[in-house]
Amino acid sequence: MDWNQVVWLAVLQGLLEFLPVSSSAHLVLLPHLAGWPDQGLAFDVAVHVGTLVAVLAHFRREVLCLLGGWWRSLRERRLDEHGRLAWAVILATVPVGLAGLALEPLVATHLRSPAVIAWATVGFGLLLWAADRWGPRRRPLRALGWRDALAVGLAQALALVPGASRSGVTMTAGLALGLTREAAARFSFLLSIPVILLAGGLETVRLATAGGPVPWAAIGVGAALSGLTAWVVIALFLRWIERVGMAPFVLYRLALGLLLLWAF
Repeated sequence: MDWNQVVWLAVLQGLLEFLPVSSSAHLVLLPHLAGWPDQGLAFDVAVHVGTLVAVLAHFRREVLCLLGGWWRSLRERRLDEHGRLAWAVILATVPVGLAGLALEPLVATHLRSPAVIAWATVGFGLLLWAADRWGPRRRPLRALGWRDALAVGLAQALALVPGASRSGVTMTAGLALGLTREAAARFSFLLSIPVILLAGGLETVRLATAGGPVPWAAIGVGAALSGLTAWVVIALFLRWIERVGMAPFVLYRLALGLLLLWAF
């Protein structure tokens, strides 16, 4: 990888990680279109870690409240609003963790193709449109129950397919369950914290113990750039999502998917 590729991929990840358009798909597609070598899963995880720092910075007070509520649930055996949401995040993380461990070789090789990305981009885009169009959109985040959290978690496991979009499938599930757009987006963003933390930690250990040269400079710069970009995107997305809705993202997904089907 040269520095031009590092910068473009990092900024692209920061722009798209929390939008329902699949940042992972774009990280696979851009090298194809630009004639670059595939940057590999390690760099993809590194720029995702940058976006983790961004979401922690934006939701720092809420994350502290969730941690406090979770600790009180263990110490005092009682659940308050923050404790319930913290356990909901944990429950929704279990399916994608198990699926990631089981399917990682398949995801890292055979699913990183333009054809898979194209079909996933179109199919999951249509599901997002349906959930946004017909979902009641009345329930706040505090109304999220255990079954709801598990349903969103099972949907999140589908995001292992490039083109599905982790934020896209979790927002789709949240909207289908009746959450408001902002509530679905907030829960999706909170779910990104344990998922990226687990994936980033595992890949970091592998890089450190693999032996041979590791492009730590490129990984560090990529993580920093993606984090700064994502921090801005999170604030703007939450401010505009109730007014704008999901239609612009659905239209973009359909256009991109059809273009890829035609090209590849």
